[in-house]
Amino acid sequence: MTEPGKAFSHSPPHYVVLPRYTHSMFLNWLKYRFHPQPAPTLKAIYIASGAGKPMQSINAVTAVQDRGLQGDRYHDDTGHWQLLDGCQVTLITDYELKQAGKRSDVKLDDGGHRRNLLVAGIRPKHLEGKRFSIGEAVFAYHKPRPPCGYIDGVSSPGMGRTLSHYSGICIRVVQTGLVQVNDPIVILGPEKQTK
Repeated sequence: MTEPGKAFSHSPPHYVVLPRYTHSMFLNWLKYRFHPQPAPTLKAIYIASGAGKPMQSINAVTAVQDRGLQGDRYHDDTGHWQLLDGCQVTLITDYELKQAGKRSDVKLDDGGHRRNLLVAGIRPKHLEGKRFSIGEAVFAYHKPRPPCGYIDGVSSPGMGRTLSHYSGICIRVVQTGLVQVNDPIVILGPEKQTK
């Protein structure tokens, strides 16, 4: 409201100019918000019968509580890292493989990454500290799974460097159940702490 005796004046509109990176972040948010991503899904299952043995692609497997995937080296206590740093089950995402693929020409498909489960539609950080189901089995996040030099010898030279920060995670089986390719991944809540 203007004071008596003074002309009414409009101030120019105020525009906020966003930095370019903020603008692109906003556009990505809009894209995600209005074009929801597909539900997280299991895309592939790989097991190896022993340390250094080739990874085999299978369509279904039983995840056994506190053991791993039936028929896999870590379930059967024949994995290379079993005594020092074994994981019951390893999981990698398609996002991680895409990022790793930008770094190298090393072949990342057909289980060359030496991880058991390949999932799509979710990033590892969304599984940290969580329990989640895949098919009938329930899993819990355990820890990151960094690559090692051993993987170069049993897979492809340069695989460890290619995977680098995109090498997947270790998960524990907390409830036995059948897991099949195309099963949905459902977050069940925070991981239950055991003493």
